[in-house]
Amino acid sequence: MSDCPGLKIILQKIDNRGYPAYRDLKGPHNFGDFQLIIDHIQGDPFASPSRIRVRIPDKISGFPGTLFGTLERKTAFEDFIARVFEGNLKKHSGGRKGSGKSGLIEIDPPGQEILRRSSAVKTPDATEVRFFIGLPARGRRIDSSAALKMLIEIIPAVVSASLYYENLDIEAIRDHIRHYEDSEYIRSKLDDAGLIAFVADGSHLPRASGIDEKPLSFDKAVSFMSPEKLKVTFHTPNSGDISGMGIPKGVTLVTGGGYHGKSTLLNAIERGIYAHIPGDGREFVITNPDAVKIRSEDGRRIESVDISPFINNLPFGGSTERFSTDNASGSTSQAANIIESVEAGAKVLLIDEDTSATNFMIRDKRMQKLISKENEPITPFIDKVRDLYEKHGISTIIIAGGCGDYIDVADIVVCMKEYRAFDVTERAREIAAADSGGRFFAEGGIFDPFISRVPDKKSINPAKGKRPVKISVKEAGKIEFGYERIDMTAIEQASGRSQLRAIGYALNYSLKYMDGRTDLSAIADRVLADIRDFGIDIISPGIRGDLESFRKEEFCAAINRLRTQGII
Repeated sequence: MSDCPGLKIILQKIDNRGYPAYRDLKGPHNFGDFQLIIDHIQGDPFASPSRIRVRIPDKISGFPGTLFGTLERKTAFEDFIARVFEGNLKKHSGGRKGSGKSGLIEIDPPGQEILRRSSAVKTPDATEVRFFIGLPARGRRIDSSAALKMLIEIIPAVVSASLYYENLDIEAIRDHIRHYEDSEYIRSKLDDAGLIAFVADGSHLPRASGIDEKPLSFDKAVSFMSPEKLKVTFHTPNSGDISGMGIPKGVTLVTGGGYHGKSTLLNAIERGIYAHIPGDGREFVITNPDAVKIRSEDGRRIESVDISPFINNLPFGGSTERFSTDNASGSTSQAANIIESVEAGAKVLLIDEDTSATNFMIRDKRMQKLISKENEPITPFIDKVRDLYEKHGISTIIIAGGCGDYIDVADIVVCMKEYRAFDVTERAREIAAADSGGRFFAEGGIFDPFISRVPDKKSINPAKGKRPVKISVKEAGKIEFGYERIDMTAIEQASGRSQLRAIGYALNYSLKYMDGRTDLSAIADRVLADIRDFGIDIISPGIRGDLESFRKEEFCAAINRLRTQGII
């Protein structure tokens, strides 16, 4: 592999000059086998690092077309390359040296999910990897000797170790691709099998901690085994037969004692909307891609949402058909979250009683006798969950350890005991039949979740100061959008900062489709169609390596949480 004499000449000329002279490096540099392209030069050593990419043609890298001949293989291939490149950057880079971010070399770190990312992109004839460097400085002056080491030694070494087929673990890359193909194959078969989720036998569901998605040590975790009555088998293209628990369409109640694994199971199912890397433990926990976790969200803003199917007849005649508030309660927020999710296309609702508003979920028989329906605006979810499925085809999985009334509306009851699953449906029905003098079911008005809301383009402004577009994610779960901060911390299925950053840029991009007639759902569909057809770069003002694909549900959730959002 050759070096780049032109790059050396520029660095020698600008040595010890003021930091802005680094701008002379911007553009492409030819290293013979590969091209190095510097897209953005940071303004000073303490600013966000410079954006850089390398591109190597297939005829040089040697990657065979069989690795990326389908969309599934291309996705897995790009994911694998990003992970290998990250590992080699850590191995070869020497860490920060000098002022500010000097010496920093990093790629947007991939998480446990296999997703389309902008950090590694397979083009028709080349492989491109995008990453970040902190150009070296002494104080605020250029350190060319350190820059030469980074650009002429370290980066070529990482390219050699990461982007040449002959230098990679060929079986590992093929296993990565085969695994992703199998997981997406199962996902594609869920609907035909009448299922909304699948949890493979042998899965290890517990995580290292509540803030760490890596698996708990396998010698500490109990392997999941399906109850016999719920066991299904998929014959996958690469791994043969994979058996496990199939959760059918309808209403499923998951119960059990505290700390026995109920929420752990639900967390695995909610993350099952994405494929996971080999070794994650949830490799074959596969969920309908339009499953949405629903929770209460005190204090969120709601704009013109029809929550009347759940909350109606407010005191003093207040209407809930176009309900708006800057400070939602637990029950109103949970009602709005359901309606908005259905508007975005949700096919499955995932609900944990621990993160729900009690008065939204249930009113027991004593409270029904004490407070008449005429004096209670809330029709609890228990009275609507069957209607959601039977009339609209929207299934629900509910975690409940303290409310036995949900047995009456459940098709399947699963009990978790010491992280093992048991089908207790028949026993639950026997208990319900023996205690039939329970609560009565209430009506809450016509339930028509297929609402149409048209965003007001003038209410969405990404500008900040002199910058026409200012979008960033500085804090976990928060999108900085112009002067506003979109709080996504309650959206538990968002995968991380890169996905939120992409959603922020997509929100700005979506302004082109806001014409005063097109509703939010259709706008989201158009944005995602453009990303599918033209790549995720279409939504950003420049080429970036820190964007991640996202679902329609999270995109709509972001718009719904923008506090300036208006509905026409």
